[in-house]
Formats: sequence, structure tokens, C-alpha cells
Amino acid sequence: MSKRILGAISTLFTVTILFCTSCASKKNLVYFQPDSVELNTMYELNAPKLQPGDILAISVTADDVRATLPFNQVSPYQGGTGTIQATNPFIPTYAIDANGEIDFPKVGKVKLAGKTRTQAMDMLRQEVGKYIVDPGVSMVVRNFRVTVLGEVARPGTFTIENDRVTILEALGLAGDMTIYGERNNVLIIREQDGKKEEFRLDLRKREAMNSPAYYLTQNDVVYVEPNGARIQNSKYSANTSIFVSVIGLIVTVISVATR
Repeated sequence: MSKRILGAISTLFTVTILFCTSCASKKNLVYFQPDSVELNTMYELNAPKLQPGDILAISVTADDVRATLPFNQVSPYQGGTGTIQATNPFIPTYAIDANGEIDFPKVGKVKLAGKTRTQAMDMLRQEVGKYIVDPGVSMVVRNFRVTVLGEVARPGTFTIENDRVTILEALGLAGDMTIYGERNNVLIIREQDGKKEEFRLDLRKREAMNSPAYYLTQNDVVYVEPNGARIQNSKYSANTSIFVSVIGLIVTVISVATR
């Protein structure tokens, strides 16, 4: 067989590979491309609100430590005042019930659902202040988690200690989007007051940082859709792999035969 035919087959083989390997432009991959949009993202306006079912770890502090004891329930395994209790303090947790309330020691029922963590701490500080002088209140949402699915390196559910988490940080926990992720149409599913909400973000544009979904709330689901290249690859991958293998075998046989 002539070298011309061999060259034609080799060219066909190369074109086939190029056809099967879609290349993405920089415009489709880069986050927050430069534009003239004015950024006005404020965490305070989009801070997560507490919801029924949230688990809150709450501790009270004051100059008079003994005065805080009624509010800081002590674990039965940490009784006494030894070094173990000092270095491993027990922090009691409280679940927000269906009415949006917790039952806090001495204070009683306090409605926290619908408030940000900062607002909830201020409210408890005022209530506890009726019993002790100048108290401090700290609060952590123990069940703050987000789920990231779709075209990311490591999909899964992630528990987060800090409730100030952006969609970029969530994607970072999941290993970032793959090259096949649709960056211009990321879906965030959120449940608030028993209702589902959906947000769509184009992460190629800076205006995404102005979205109320830029800061995530507990139990948000982030879904990265596959782009056209992924869909096309999944459609043709099986047949294409066989075709490429056959072409490769033919080229190899012809190369050996024409030496």
C-alpha cells in the first residue's frame, strides 16, 4: 500500500481523535471574568437564618464563672473542677424545635428560627443578662452542611464549622468543577420555611457575587450540570472508542506491512 494511502488513514485517525476530544475556550472556563458590574456583596444581608432542626452548641461566659453554671450544663463525665474539665469543656447542644424555639436553662423557651446566628446570640445575651452581669454568649451550628453534586472532582456532603461559606468554598471542598462543568448555570437548591427555592448562578460573571445564593445556608445543595462536551462524549464514547481502536489497529498493520 502506498505512503499516500497510509498518510490518508493516519490523517483520518488524527481527525477522529480531535473530533472526539472537544476543547473548551477560556471564556467558558474562567471564573469572574472582568466586567463593569459593581459589587455590593454583604454577608450581613445574606447571612444564613436558623431553621427548625438546627443543632446549636451554646455556651455562656462571665467574669463570675459560678454564675454561668446554671446555663452551661455539665456533662456527667466531666464533673468536678479538675484539669480535664478545663482543657475539654463540655458545650451543651440545643435543637430548634418545630416551633422554631429552644428550651434554654432558666430562660425557658426562646424563638431563634428566622434569625441569623449573630442575632440569636444577641437575643440570648439579653435574656441571660437578666440573671448575670455582662454575660457573653457563643453559638455554633453543629449541623451546618452543604451537598455538592454533578461535575466536580469529589461530590459529596460536607459538614462545615463556620456558617460563613461561599459557593466557591463549597466547590473547593469538592475539588472544584471538572473541565466538563457548566460554569454559567450552577444550580443551588435551598429550603427555607418549608419551601424549596432555586437559584442559578453564572460563575463566569462577577455579578454572581451579588446573588443571595453566593453565601450558602445549611443544607443547601449545589449541582453543577454537565456541559455540551460531556453530553456529547457520553453519547459517543462507547462507539468512538471501538472505532478509534479499529483505526489504530489498521494503521499499525499497514505500517508493518509497508516497511
